[in-house]
Amino acid sequence: MGGDPVPIGRRVAYLRVRRRLSQQSFADRLGKSKSWVDKVERGVRSLERVSTIREVAAVLRVDPAALLGRDAQPAGVAECRDGVARIRAALSAYPTAFHRPADQAVMSPEQLAREVWQAWMTYQYARYPRLVELLPALVTEVHRVDTQELPAGREAVVEVYRVTAALLVKLGEGSLAWLAADRAMSAAVGDRVLLACAAVQLGQVLRAAARTRPVLLAAASQLTPETPQELSLYGSLLVQAALTAAVAGDDRASGDLLAEAAGLAVRVGDGHDHHRTAFGPTAVELARVTAAVELGDGPQAVARHREAVGRDGWRWLPVEHRAAHLLDAARAYLHINDPGNAARLLVRVDGVAPAEIRHRPCARHVVAQVARHPAAPPTITQLAINLGVL
Repeated sequence: MGGDPVPIGRRVAYLRVRRRLSQQSFADRLGKSKSWVDKVERGVRSLERVSTIREVAAVLRVDPAALLGRDAQPAGVAECRDGVARIRAALSAYPTAFHRPADQAVMSPEQLAREVWQAWMTYQYARYPRLVELLPALVTEVHRVDTQELPAGREAVVEVYRVTAALLVKLGEGSLAWLAADRAMSAAVGDRVLLACAAVQLGQVLRAAARTRPVLLAAASQLTPETPQELSLYGSLLVQAALTAAVAGDDRASGDLLAEAAGLAVRVGDGHDHHRTAFGPTAVELARVTAAVELGDGPQAVARHREAVGRDGWRWLPVEHRAAHLLDAARAYLHINDPGNAARLLVRVDGVAPAEIRHRPCARHVVAQVARHPAAPPTITQLAINLGVL
């Protein structure tokens, strides 16, 4: 069959003949008519429902991905995995201990700042494969800066580790993300603002660990929440603490922390991105949706989602932030047994930020859940096929 785009009907016919099944015997095993099989193989009738595709694949004793002529992994996943290995190698280097790069030239502060800005922009536009390419060299560079103890480079060191941790969380690399977040915390010691920045990512990485909440609140307590910048950090730490509480099933603590964050958000307003937090009233409302999903309250999550995306502040959020929220909202729709709206949001995310769907393990899992629902619409089928999650 090769790599040619063979129609699914012809592929079914090929695999049926290879299994030495007549159209009639094949139809009998499927509980269909011979006419139905003939129409499928001639392309007159399409196979759209996930359940039917799986049944046909089961009778033919092949994986649905093979039946559909798709690789088990979508394009780019293997390359991304190789890139993660390079990030791991860069993070695993200990130049300070072995004094290797101390005599090497480092980037100027201005160039390094530009590189860090580029990395964050790439992340916020959800271009994760591109960021995977950029980070190994950037991590190596901040190792050199850290080794030479250049004061001007300290913020860059923290920011590179922060964006690395944020990316690795997206890619499902929890242990490696923790290493990056821990490096950010270590580099930030002695500077309360940088420590708060690093703690935001630590909360994101260790959201499932209940012991993280006191660390987040301790980092927040070191701030003086008067300027928009420190208000944003303080509020973001409260949000991360609230989500940690939600994951632990503590709805009261989660609600109290989000209420406090909402009060701070009003003072900051929407449309800002202080310290790469995108903190503001709309961001807090999106966090309420995530918390409700984690607490299993689908109706509340859906209601809050519908209200939040109607806000003016919604369109000012980074692409990554909006895409991640729509993924959470799709989970909420699943909670209320509404696969149609869940599918609609997932297809929308794939259109505006495909890497959010194609490179996040949790997103692929949600797509699979929706696609396998008996009432799933055909629109989700093709996406599930592309992802190889049928």
